[in-house]
Amino acid sequence: MRKPSGVLRRHNALLIIDVQVGLVELIPAAIWASVLPRIETLLSRARASETPVIYIQHDGPKGHPLETHTKGWEIHPAIKPLDSEPVVRKRESDSFFETTLQQELEKRGVTRLIVAGGMTEYCVDTTCRRATSLGYDVTLASDAHLTRDNGVLTAANIIAHHNFVLDDFGAGDHVITAKPTDQIVF
Repeated sequence: MRKPSGVLRRHNALLIIDVQVGLVELIPAAIWASVLPRIETLLSRARASETPVIYIQHDGPKGHPLETHTKGWEIHPAIKPLDSEPVVRKRESDSFFETTLQQELEKRGVTRLIVAGGMTEYCVDTTCRRATSLGYDVTLASDAHLTRDNGVLTAANIIAHHNFVLDDFGAGDHVITAKPTDQIVF
């Protein structure tokens, strides 16, 4: 919907995907040391601007690093949700698949997602792509998502590749834009 001034009105939400204790154990410390403070910055700015924050929490099966109701499953304590911030649980890479995410966004009037978290090539990628097909614009925090080396590519290469591929990816009128944390406006 356009305002009379012609400026597109956006209702933002910060979506933090799978930033859980067990993920920290999978990711090299050097990556976490740079990414976690950026996620904390996004979280602080979202809260200061009264932008809704929605956490996505992966329910891993028995033996998985994010096994449900284990220490690894918990949201990382550096970005602990407030009581008013919903935590949407998922079992698949797509944060919308068989979850309440879309309902949470609709009841808040959200039209644009700002996405951070992990893992780049799985949950971040899938959720960003699916969001555009569901009618959301997405800003991917290009320096606030993470992964690990996979035996073929380094984590840095995977992240750079996804930033390149996802930037300007779209469905219909909705698009993903990759921007560094310091350029993201709430």
